[in-house]
Amino acid sequence: MASAPTKTTRMGMVGIGVGGAEILPAMDSAAGIELYAGADINPVTRERFHARYPEAKVYDSIEAMCADPDLDAVWISTPNRFHAPHTIYALEHGKHVVVEKPMALSIQEAHAMNEAAAKYNRILAAGHTDSYGLHNRAMRRIALSGRLGKLSSLQAISFSDWIVRPRSAEEQDPAQGAGVVWRQTPHQVDTMRLIGGGLVRSVRGTTKADVSYRPFTTFYSAYLEFEDGTPAYVFHDGKGYFFTGELLNGQRNSRYSDAQRKEIRRAMDTGMRDDEADKQALRIGGEHAGNQFQNRDAGGRGPRLQGNPDAGMILVSLERGAMRAGAHGVYVYDEDGQHDIDLSANATGGSGRQGELVEFRKAILEGKPPFHDGRWGMATLEVALAIMQSAQERKEIMLSRQVAVPDSYDAELIIPYLDNE
Repeated sequence: MASAPTKTTRMGMVGIGVGGAEILPAMDSAAGIELYAGADINPVTRERFHARYPEAKVYDSIEAMCADPDLDAVWISTPNRFHAPHTIYALEHGKHVVVEKPMALSIQEAHAMNEAAAKYNRILAAGHTDSYGLHNRAMRRIALSGRLGKLSSLQAISFSDWIVRPRSAEEQDPAQGAGVVWRQTPHQVDTMRLIGGGLVRSVRGTTKADVSYRPFTTFYSAYLEFEDGTPAYVFHDGKGYFFTGELLNGQRNSRYSDAQRKEIRRAMDTGMRDDEADKQALRIGGEHAGNQFQNRDAGGRGPRLQGNPDAGMILVSLERGAMRAGAHGVYVYDEDGQHDIDLSANATGGSGRQGELVEFRKAILEGKPPFHDGRWGMATLEVALAIMQSAQERKEIMLSRQVAVPDSYDAELIIPYLDNE
């Protein structure tokens, strides 16, 4: 007897920027997901979206898109200051929501978003963090198994060219969530919380805004202590002189050459760079948008080599071993040496972009919150806010809104290192 047809989730994106372009190929090819619509206030972006996805509907506002009764869910990828109001608007109009990082600009906003999801009985998920990546999820499962003993410490170290990349006007305003702390801590903190069990007790952090041509934070460093005493360290230097990828795979993971970065810095220093034009070139259909779609038109399937470059090097230390992202999933180091653990048997892409769609759609079909729900997103936001508060006040900040990772999360994940015990 043939099985019943699987319901397709019709999904629309609001804010088709550079971040949005990263998820579009996965959304377009994910099983059970229909890329149904896109909305953007920029007419050029709307035209380019329609040219690439001619079957999808195109709208000029979230209001117009959410008025469509056939739309099931909305992916919020608008500027940071709109994350909360756009999320709440979509929830009020009966749509399930994935909101990109940072979830909101304050705990009050995040709380209102969670209240709206509960009030209207809709799914709210916190998307676009590296904790969805197979390598990080597998490292959590291995640590939880006890095969390598108890968890000793966690480190996330990243050197990138984040501040050299083009930034629109709102992305250069700290009041609107500009800076490396707002934009990059979600990757690292989400991952630390996932592997460490979720419950961060306190934070001691420092930040810097140390270049004349960018008015926002370019660096952060923070010490996180979990409730069980496990220490974690997160670090990101976004100035683009050194790259963590050089330590991992010999690659700089930059869209620019040395000469181009030098010229870009010179242009910014003299006020001659056209950030908006450079940004538009990276958006869908732009001159330099290819890197957002290259090798992703198959839906982002297959593990991403060595993890996410922006999240940097994730190191997990245990009593009797260590782990980091590997060429095919995870490198595990134990008494017998290095093991290259292949995670390709799992259905979701190693980059995480398929993973978040699978988790979101499963939550819609089963009627229960996803693991990366609004409460989880708010807990990660609390850590980011604490890093900034600690840097300003030069003291340890205690946390109160953390949520634990249930032992049952990812129980179905295929990990040969554990399955071959």
